Amino acid sequence: MATILEIAALDKNLSIMMKALKAAGVDSSLTGIGPFTILAPINLAFGKMKSPDTYDQLMGQIGKTTRMADVMNCHILKGKKLLRDFRDGQKIPNIFGTELLVSVKDDEVRVNGARILTKDRQGSNGVVHSIDAVQIPA
Repeated sequence: MATILEIAALDKNLSIMMKALKAAGVDSSLTGIGPFTILAPINLAFGKMKSPDTYDQLMGQIGKTTRMADVMNCHILKGKKLLRDFRDGQKIPNIFGTELLVSVKDDEVRVNGARILTKDRQGSNGVVHSIDAVQIPA
């Protein structure tokens, strides 16, 4: 069975996230046994980012700051969270150390306002969900 990184790498809609994970060195933490849950922003989500945290600006800071790693770590949860595990009003900690707020309405699940688009792609060390927004830590 493929790992969650291998699953994400096969999805062309997640190519920008994969580049960011690798550039920031976060991908190495996702090769372990896990389990992990990745809330993976689609490529279009990176285009919606506002200054000072645009994708290009963050990539330009690689090696100078940990900001891109911080942003990527906001999208990773310890444990395997399938769509059915998300509950309205639930607060879920990410590996960055902040909490993400879940809202469920009319069978639509959002995490910190980002809508889960593609769900429950399971790998040997966790699960991948794609989302429509990038989570930016304060």
